[in-house]
Amino acid sequence: MRRFLSLVAALVLVAMTPVTSAGVVLAANLFLPLPANLPERTPPAPSQISRVYDAAGNEIGTFKQFETSIPVQAADIPAVLKQAVVAAEDRSFYSHGGVDVRGTLRALIADVRNRGATQGGSTITQQLVKNTVTGNEKTISRKIREAVLASQLDRQMDKDEILFEYLSVIYLGEGAYGVGAAAQTYFRKPVNDLTLSESALLAGLIPAPSRFNPRVDPATADIRRRQVLDSMLDEGMIDPVQHDTAVAETVWPAVNGAPPGPATVVWPPENQQSLDPYFTDYVRRWLVAHLPGGEDQIFQGGLRIETTLDPAAQAAAREQVAAFLDGTEPDLRTSLVAVEPPTGYVRAFVSGRDFATDAVNYALGQSSGGGVGGGGSGRQPGSAFKPFVLAQAFASGITPDTTYSGRPHDVSEACHSPGTVLENYEGAGYGTVDLRTATAKSVNTVFTRLILDVGVDKTMALARSLGVTGVREYDPAVHCASVALGAESVSPLDMASAYGVFAARGLRAEPTPVVRVTDRDGNIVIDLSQPPQARVLDEKVADNVTDVLEGVLVSGTAAGRGIDRPAAGKTGTTQNNRDAWFVGYTPTLSTAVWIGYENKTPEATKELRNIKGVKQVTGGTHPARLWQAFMKAALADVPVTEFTEPAPIEAVPDAKLREARRGFEPGKRKYPAGDPGKVSYSEEPARPEADAPTTTSPPTTGPPSTTTTTDPDETTTTEDGGLIN
Repeated sequence: MRRFLSLVAALVLVAMTPVTSAGVVLAANLFLPLPANLPERTPPAPSQISRVYDAAGNEIGTFKQFETSIPVQAADIPAVLKQAVVAAEDRSFYSHGGVDVRGTLRALIADVRNRGATQGGSTITQQLVKNTVTGNEKTISRKIREAVLASQLDRQMDKDEILFEYLSVIYLGEGAYGVGAAAQTYFRKPVNDLTLSESALLAGLIPAPSRFNPRVDPATADIRRRQVLDSMLDEGMIDPVQHDTAVAETVWPAVNGAPPGPATVVWPPENQQSLDPYFTDYVRRWLVAHLPGGEDQIFQGGLRIETTLDPAAQAAAREQVAAFLDGTEPDLRTSLVAVEPPTGYVRAFVSGRDFATDAVNYALGQSSGGGVGGGGSGRQPGSAFKPFVLAQAFASGITPDTTYSGRPHDVSEACHSPGTVLENYEGAGYGTVDLRTATAKSVNTVFTRLILDVGVDKTMALARSLGVTGVREYDPAVHCASVALGAESVSPLDMASAYGVFAARGLRAEPTPVVRVTDRDGNIVIDLSQPPQARVLDEKVADNVTDVLEGVLVSGTAAGRGIDRPAAGKTGTTQNNRDAWFVGYTPTLSTAVWIGYENKTPEATKELRNIKGVKQVTGGTHPARLWQAFMKAALADVPVTEFTEPAPIEAVPDAKLREARRGFEPGKRKYPAGDPGKVSYSEEPARPEADAPTTTSPPTTGPPSTTTTTDPDETTTTEDGGLIN
């Protein structure tokens, strides 16, 4: 009777819509006598290995399915997994006849109106037929045949048998067909050992394995897992205690180290084979963001992936980083990324220490150029951020010869942080300096004044336009003068790319590890052989930034680290020497070097001290030395190219407020006696040390504040970017 009423209702619905003929065909066939034999079910089409090549055509890695499937027995599949799948995909599975007639007809009506298959409405039985018999061609005739066969299959097979067949073949991402392969792929355990939370995570993958992939987007996968657990509770499959215990877990990629609490731990893939695993990981992440077929296409598509990696430059990078790390503590990490400014091609890429034991890709932040993220958390760049402030100043009409006071800077009023004063070492060291000297010597107090002149919001927006994707949207309640000293987290890839804009005279090419991707049939899927460029900075501004940054390698914090050809760059050291940077470039290559310890938690990150004979590691020590050695090797056979002589910046007349911010008292001359055209210092002489520290101390009046001694390449900020007070 129920089936009869459903058929009548279906025919009424069909008669009221333009899909009459299709609906009649569906309804009439759902309950026909069974044929002698159902069409034979066929396994999924075999996948093909995708191969990765460097710029010289050498194969450097492959992407392939680690396990197409792992055979399981019906008794192996735990009840909790079967319940999770039914709750997530087909709550009425045990009561319907293989087809949700109303849902299927609604889908057919929508598909006809949209002139193509657009909606779902499939039961577990229909999905089994689609996966094993009809395929997933987006046509109405296929949907009708799927529904008819599903109804017939339901009458031929037991429900538990149908569910077992379904769980044995369903695709769950990362090359895993069936729950046996998925359990091994994601959790490295047999399917019969799956927990409630792990079962809910796998069930949540079924509608969109790429979108809900816990390795790519743990947060989204976690939301989906909780939705499945809620459905299981609603259906009475689990009790509230089981539900709450499972919900309390978080999806935690094993590459992030030990979880902070209860967690569903997801392991990294075992199917990646590469001579340069960190680079291949970057390529995979980039392809997921740019290929229409995502990970399925990567691991099954038989692609030819031609990358930008230069074998000679990569060999030099590996050699220098390995030599530096040799003999150091096992939790020390180093990343080196080299980008070709005119094209954005990533020519060298070394990240981390050993991919087998630590798959965190430190060269990538939470987000990086080209829409790639999911690597490390990003690190503060210290004074390596100052060139972006300099660029905004030049774009605002402030010239390289503009002078600022290097004396203590009270930022209490400007930053809504009472009692905060930034000082140079012991209140001494710098008097009046121009921007060229302040950059070479990395004078913090000049740049905190400068960024308030040109605008914190404008500087942050400029950095983002240059490709520093880790810089957040400006928030006046959080961001102030500390931004100039590197309060925002960045990635080595973004820093190399952004400095490359200066080298390319204001033109930006999106960083990419891929030149061309060809599918198994020889069709070009992606072609970046002529990468697009966009102007993000005026030529004159970029050339003047380069001109100033050349001084860092001549007489500044990286003096003596030149490479016997025109080069420019900047050091960076963060608070308590937790991170050290050098980012530098020539017209043909821009390279970022970062050194730091494994970041288990921001508070627990160790300081860079007593490493290979250097008591206190700053950007001008090991990072600059690594950069120098790598650049000399990578450019050994490259002709010397000169930077363009900069055109003068057209100065904007000084405003009284700007002059006050520079720290000059009204009526007091800016220079001591002598030639006003010559840069000089007032009151205290400049310290000869390149890395003289600075202090943050309270003013003589007002509430007390914390005093912190730091390096001029070091930020004096809290974790949220505010000034310490």
